[in-house]
Amino acid sequence: MKQIAVIGSGTMGNGIAHTFAQFNYKVNLVDINQPALDKAIQTITKNLDRQVAKGTLTEDQKAATLNHITTYTSIKDGVQSADLIVEAATENIDLKLNIFKDLDAYAPAHAILASNTSSISITQIASVTGRGDKVIGMHFMNPVPVMKLVEVIRGYATSDETTGTIMSLSQSLEKVPVEVNDYPGFVANRILMPMINEAIYTLYEGVAGVHEIDTVMKLGMAHPMGPLQLADFIGLDVCLAILKVLHDGFGNPKYAPCPLLVNMVTAGKKGAKSGEGFYKYTPGSKELVVSDKFKNS
Repeated sequence: MKQIAVIGSGTMGNGIAHTFAQFNYKVNLVDINQPALDKAIQTITKNLDRQVAKGTLTEDQKAATLNHITTYTSIKDGVQSADLIVEAATENIDLKLNIFKDLDAYAPAHAILASNTSSISITQIASVTGRGDKVIGMHFMNPVPVMKLVEVIRGYATSDETTGTIMSLSQSLEKVPVEVNDYPGFVANRILMPMINEAIYTLYEGVAGVHEIDTVMKLGMAHPMGPLQLADFIGLDVCLAILKVLHDGFGNPKYAPCPLLVNMVTAGKKGAKSGEGFYKYTPGSKELVVSDKFKNS
């Protein structure tokens, strides 16, 4: 594995590209939107500057990391020489299926096709390719350069060889890979999303306010971040999409999204990325201010 392609230059995509490049892999970062690619490089540069300021990276290592990344607006051009492609597009099944059809058509025959999906079936994704044995889930955690876990998801046809390669590759990035099987939500989100959903129900039913719910979980359960703040950080639209996958996949009403979550996403309140969710987010400020909507909860 020498040449990596990353599809999608958003938060997860640029973090994945950053991480591979920092560990001396050549990375093609692919997005159909050139301004998005420009923004991704700016974000990676800013995050590298933060590492340099902390003394965990040298200026030479920063320069080398950036030199390892090449941007493309064409999937065909970006994946032609890749040994591994990691898809990190929006959590939308139709979009992912279309991307994997293209990857299968344009990537070398030996290339492994991985998805950073947090909930969508790897088996379903693999079904649109002619290389099901080489399709696998590689679910990084956000922020990618910092978080150690990689959930490695085996689809129905994923081979032992492919799984072993991705486990070893993850370790070369100083990550801790955990192998799981392909069922809705895998492990991380099958456990996490019902907890977040229950926290939203607790707010919705007036049991306690935003700050109180998050404080109980932080101080009582030793969580570094409360579930409502975490939902904002993940993106309320992403939480809703994952809960829908769980609900549809298992047919169990316990996974039904809280109506409050549905209403917030419909109203465009998607959390930190939209400037407001359960909390309000001011650029340059780390202070947590509860949204006006919930101040009297």
